[in-house]
Amino acid sequence: MPEKLVAGVDSSTQSVKVVIREAASGKLLREGRAAHPDGTEIDPAYWREALDKAIIDAGGLEDVAAISIGGQQHGMVALDESGDVIRPALLWNDTRSAQSATDLNSDCGGASAISKATGSLLVAAF
Repeated sequence: MPEKLVAGVDSSTQSVKVVIREAASGKLLREGRAAHPDGTEIDPAYWREALDKAIIDAGGLEDVAAISIGGQQHGMVALDESGDVIRPALLWNDTRSAQSATDLNSDCGGASAISKATGSLLVAAF
């Protein structure tokens, strides 16, 4: 009986990586990688294109029994009522709102007050 295979996918800010391993032993059998474009605003279609390329580079998923996927966090993909992307995704590393975050912290009574009220400080991010 053939060994069951599992795939791991990691889509980070810089690239997407796909690894195929033996389920029982964890032995790495093959892998693929594709870069994402630089920037703080990215068309999500690039992520799908990179995923497709990384899967091909890893030899495909036809013989894989299960997939685990992890990705970057603190990003925003804006969709319309049909589920279509309406603008580039804003990523965690977009700091254009830094001054607004500083102003909001101040307007809410300062760092101590906002931290006590929310458990966190307001910071620059998409």
